[in-house]
Amino acid sequence: MTRTTALDALHRSLGATMTDFAGWDMPLRYGSERDEHNAVRTRAGLFDLSHMGEITVSGPQAVDLLNHALVGNIGSVGLGRARYTMICRADGGILDDLIVYRLGETTYMVVANAGNAQVVLDALTGRAAGFDAEVRDDRDAYALLAVQGPTSAAIVKSVTDADLDGLKYYAGLPDTVAGVQALIARTGYTGEDGFELFVAPTDAEKLWQALTEAGAEYGLIPAGLSCRDTLRLEAGMPLYGHELTTGLTPFDAGLGRVVKFEKTSHGDDFVGHDALKEAAAKAEANPPRKLVGLIAEGRRVPRAGMSVVVDGTVIGEVTSGAPSPTLGKPIAMAYVDATHAEPGTAGVGVDIRGTHEPYEVVALPFYKRQK
Repeated sequence: MTRTTALDALHRSLGATMTDFAGWDMPLRYGSERDEHNAVRTRAGLFDLSHMGEITVSGPQAVDLLNHALVGNIGSVGLGRARYTMICRADGGILDDLIVYRLGETTYMVVANAGNAQVVLDALTGRAAGFDAEVRDDRDAYALLAVQGPTSAAIVKSVTDADLDGLKYYAGLPDTVAGVQALIARTGYTGEDGFELFVAPTDAEKLWQALTEAGAEYGLIPAGLSCRDTLRLEAGMPLYGHELTTGLTPFDAGLGRVVKFEKTSHGDDFVGHDALKEAAAKAEANPPRKLVGLIAEGRRVPRAGMSVVVDGTVIGEVTSGAPSPTLGKPIAMAYVDATHAEPGTAGVGVDIRGTHEPYEVVALPFYKRQK
């Protein structure tokens, strides 16, 4: 059965085009996805992200459990801070990429991708054996709204007394927003400054309306999943199922930096440790395919699964592709052989229905906001 968020009726009243995403009925767009994309780049967009999976890990050994279960060093996450990390299988394959928020001395919130939330919950529950810690499924306890874009700070400031100027990137602060109790996190998936607001589902509609009213003078508009995908693609951010899969280790994905072999506790026995040590050594000795950006010279749009070619030989595969509203050209992320990964590599094309369309190899990201 398809799940709906607390804002489902509101999305429909706004005329949203709805779509099934990871078992949730979600707004794909409200009007023009290009307008929504450009609003986030130049002003602000308001997203419903209530499909994300929140899992609370608490107790005296919560940090030890997370250090054992995840590849990152959770022991070094300060109170009120957040960390991007991953959960891997014993063979090093990526189960999901996550954000972990430290909410209290011994309380953490793990936020998983919607399609992997149950997998992550099951893995954490299984890995909790022997630890004095509780793993709780809190997916129904939260709705999640996001305000993203250059004017997002001004909008959220107008409905809260929280110290947003003191709130760093990848930090979270519990406070009230528009009279609603919220965890205000300075995180996002668009390449822009922005805030993700975790609230009770019963408060979601009140908060959405308050943000909509406060954002009117700042050019805020509702934004759907379609522009969220083009925004994250321009920002070079990986999407699970595209750039990240169980068939890849973090080192294969060029994200070996998230793996911390020297942890304060359980450093030698986190799940996947041995396989990841091997993957790290292999990547150093013989670089795997590298994730690069591709910019089209023509107008044809590349799609995931299409082959990247040089002189008729396949040298890689597209993982994500779309027209870029910011660049005005089709773009893609692709894994290509290390020998063809340097920006400016000549002769690279994408096989689009039998025609080898020319593409320029560039370093990621395609877009970086001006600080």
